[in-house]
Amino acid sequence: MEYEDRLTIATPEGVDLELTLAGVGSRFAAALIDYAIQLAIVIALVLVLGLGFGLGPDAGGFAAALWIVVSFLLFIGYDIAFEVLASGRTPGKRMNGTRVVREDGGPVTFPTSAVRNVLRIIDILPGMYLVGISSILVSTRNQRIGDLAAGTLVVRERKVAPPPLWLPERPAPAMDTSSLEQVELAAVRSFLARRHELTADARVQLAAELASKLRPRIGGATADAPDEVFLERIAVARMNLHARGE
Repeated sequence: MEYEDRLTIATPEGVDLELTLAGVGSRFAAALIDYAIQLAIVIALVLVLGLGFGLGPDAGGFAAALWIVVSFLLFIGYDIAFEVLASGRTPGKRMNGTRVVREDGGPVTFPTSAVRNVLRIIDILPGMYLVGISSILVSTRNQRIGDLAAGTLVVRERKVAPPPLWLPERPAPAMDTSSLEQVELAAVRSFLARRHELTADARVQLAAELASKLRPRIGGATADAPDEVFLERIAVARMNLHARGE
C-alpha cells in the first residue's frame, strides 16, 4: 500500500480543501500505461508512413529528421492534450485514479501543462526519470521539476459523484437566511462564482462542506435540495431580500 501524503489548501470560501498527493509508485504505473499507448501510436505511424509512403526512420536524412520531430511532438503533445482536454487525466492517470491539478486545486490550463511537459526533458535525465523521481522524493508536495516550474500537483482522485442534474418542477421554497453572517454569504458567492474553475471532486467537496455548515442555520424547506442547488438558493434568497430593500 502506498503511503498517502495529504495536502490541505485554504480556499477563498473559508473551507479547507484536502488533496491526497500521488506518490512515485502510482505515477510510474500511470506513465508505463501512457508510454505503451504512445509506442502503439508510433508503431502505427511506422506502418502507415513507412510502408505506405516510404518515410520510415531508415529512409534517409529527411525521413529521420521527420521522425525526430514527430516523436518529440508525440512525447510532449500527448500529455498536454489529455491534461487540458480531459481534466488533467491521461489514459494512464485515469486508470490509476490520479490527475494533474494546479496548486490551488483548479484544473490545469494549456500554459501550465505545456511548461510541466516541456520540462519533462529535464526530469527524464540521465535516464529512467532519475531527476524527476529524486525531485518527487525530496519535494514537500511530491513534485517533479516540471511540476515545480508550472505550479502543478499530481493527486489521487476521490471517489465522489458529480453534482446531480437538478431541474426545478416548482418554484424554490422560501428560505430564511437572516441568521447567516456576511462572511458566510461571501463564501457562498465566492464558491458559486469560481465553481467552474474547480476540478469535479474539489467542486463536490467544497459544496458539501459549505452546505453541511449552513443547512442547520437556514429556515425553510431545504432538505430536498442537492448541495450546490442549496447554495444557489441561498444566493437567490439574499438577492431577493436586497431587491425588496430588506
